[in-house]
Amino acid sequence: MGVFELGVKQQGEPALVPPAEETPKGPYFLSNLDQNIAVIVQTVYCFRGAGDGDGSSASVVLRESLAKVLVHYYPLAGRMTISGEGKLAVDCTGEGAVFVEAEADCAMADIGDVTEPDPSVLGKLVYSVPGAKNILEMPLLAAQVTKFKCGGFVLGLAINHCMFDGVGAMEFVNSWGETARGLPLSLPPALDRAVLRARDPPQLEFPHHEFAQITDDDGADEVAPPPHDGAPLLYRSFRFTAASISRLKALAPLEGRPCTTFEALAGFVWSARTRALGMAPSRRSKLLFAVDGRPRFAPPLPAGYFGNAIVLTSAACAAGELAAASLPRAVRLVRGAVEAVTDAYMRSAVDYFEATRARPSLASTLLITAWSRLPFRAADFGWGPPAAYGPAALPEKEVALFLSCGDGEERGGGVRVLLGLPPAAMAEFQRLVEEVTAA
Repeated sequence: MGVFELGVKQQGEPALVPPAEETPKGPYFLSNLDQNIAVIVQTVYCFRGAGDGDGSSASVVLRESLAKVLVHYYPLAGRMTISGEGKLAVDCTGEGAVFVEAEADCAMADIGDVTEPDPSVLGKLVYSVPGAKNILEMPLLAAQVTKFKCGGFVLGLAINHCMFDGVGAMEFVNSWGETARGLPLSLPPALDRAVLRARDPPQLEFPHHEFAQITDDDGADEVAPPPHDGAPLLYRSFRFTAASISRLKALAPLEGRPCTTFEALAGFVWSARTRALGMAPSRRSKLLFAVDGRPRFAPPLPAGYFGNAIVLTSAACAAGELAAASLPRAVRLVRGAVEAVTDAYMRSAVDYFEATRARPSLASTLLITAWSRLPFRAADFGWGPPAAYGPAALPEKEVALFLSCGDGEERGGGVRVLLGLPPAAMAEFQRLVEEVTAA
């Protein structure tokens, strides 16, 4: 994909799609969990065709159904602002989501494997506001429909992460698809985020190392900043089949319950990336990842909760220890971080932001985002499930993304790991991956 140049021409000006009916106006509360990851998430859904040969009917259906589904998800038609408390909030203006139509100069197959996160290609399939300096100048939702010469089309979405996490985003896309097919919503959104309001006064019951800043003088005599700083990144996708994941689990036996796929894969990617970057042995390497709090809150959050219900948890270890003990040590740390996420921990995390206004530090950190269980293939707008899907780009250079292969048990299933690394580090990471995937 590196030598492929995708040409995309926008048709007309971006349009605003307001809700099809009058909706409530005014301020809309965002919880402290919504404040943690203030980034735009870009995804693409590839469809083979809408039956009209040129994708024109797809644009009409998607635009009309977007207006209807925004009646239920009306905060998405508002704009991001700063509240009197200095927090991010939504002003429900009803202005609407941004909708863009475009044409590509090739067949959809020419863009290759969309699970290879090449922003120079896939980024053209998602609308970005020209000249926008920060998320306050970007819409909460932008949709771009790009038609290809083969009759296929791509729906590219740019969504502000403050509005919902992966589970919530999938519920929205599913609701949009149901609306496009003339169906009632199977899971209407629960819009009240006050259930995650901070306690007064805040009660900080845990240290919350996920917010800790790792500095160059963190802990040691032999200190060096991570190498490759400033080097251009290569983006790659690595497939771990069910068989290779089983091998990873066998390499990291744990007492008690068996090792999960996430524990094994997160532990491996963390330790392999740390080794590939050549961090000084005494430098601390941090792993950060999200745990879905929906079933962990007491009582559980309501079905269809509209907002971020993920809580960040972390593990940290000296780079040399990760390299020496490698997988078993890393997996034990991952499991400990997962098990730490209780109702009390999550409430404390909400209160921690209230008291400190701190956001997670990404210094010397790997942030894993697990999309491998998200039902992307349920995105049916009337033309069946998408032929392919994935992120248009990784939001930060420290991010690794887990994505389901989505091609069925007959082909081994498994998980794709997407990440960006400097060239030399990527070569070493690939070598470490091949040690466990070659069979």
